[in-house]
Amino acid sequence: MLTMVWNLASLALALALWQLASVLAASPFFPGPMKIVEAFVQLASRGDTFGHSLWTHSWASIERVLVGFGLGVLLGVPLGLLMGLYPKVYAGTRSVLEPFRFIPPIAWIPLAIIFFSGLTRFAFLIFLGAFFPVFTSTLVGVARVEPIHRKVGVVHGAGKLWTLVHVVVPTVMPDIMAGMRVGLGTAWLTIVAAELAGGISTGLGRMMTNYAELLQVPHVIVGMLLIGFIGFVMNEMLLIVEKRLFRWRWQVSL
Repeated sequence: MLTMVWNLASLALALALWQLASVLAASPFFPGPMKIVEAFVQLASRGDTFGHSLWTHSWASIERVLVGFGLGVLLGVPLGLLMGLYPKVYAGTRSVLEPFRFIPPIAWIPLAIIFFSGLTRFAFLIFLGAFFPVFTSTLVGVARVEPIHRKVGVVHGAGKLWTLVHVVVPTVMPDIMAGMRVGLGTAWLTIVAAELAGGISTGLGRMMTNYAELLQVPHVIVGMLLIGFIGFVMNEMLLIVEKRLFRWRWQVSL
């Protein structure tokens, strides 16, 4: 309860300072919270200039993020486990994998526009953004598995599959969850950039671009705040799952 009170107090202080700064600036390009609320109500009740509702824009972005992020997790975790369990495989393919890790997903947008369309385009871009954080975290996590734990299972007749399911995966899961949270943030960064590139009519990034061209700053900020809020909620959901799975990790304090 105390944490919630502090969060509400800090939020109220931030909004008050924001409103004060906007009054002092007296500029249409630096709107205060009240202007943002008015723009939000307008978008929520009447939609944008093309008739698309705020929910339509939000769900379009959420769907694209979930599909691409899910694909990144589905491929990143098994591949990270494989490379971690068989280091020679990773060592022999590093020259192929590692250079791609440093290419930002945004750099793939021109090729994605050429080769893909619709949801597939965004799924591909977001997959690139989410895959490497999950893959790298899983790979590093496998290296932290205590050899003694694996050997105890082997002594008692445990096979490779049992050891993988009951020893390796539970040990690596905290690292996987951490990688998923990082990958989720990258996914939202990617989807906004991809939607700004054009070629679509819905999505929060697209809505922000449309209103930026009209110099409607409050509506642009509504899109920004919605992205931040949705990302925050999704991150909190992952944290709740993490806390339930690994309660022991949240009991350490100073």
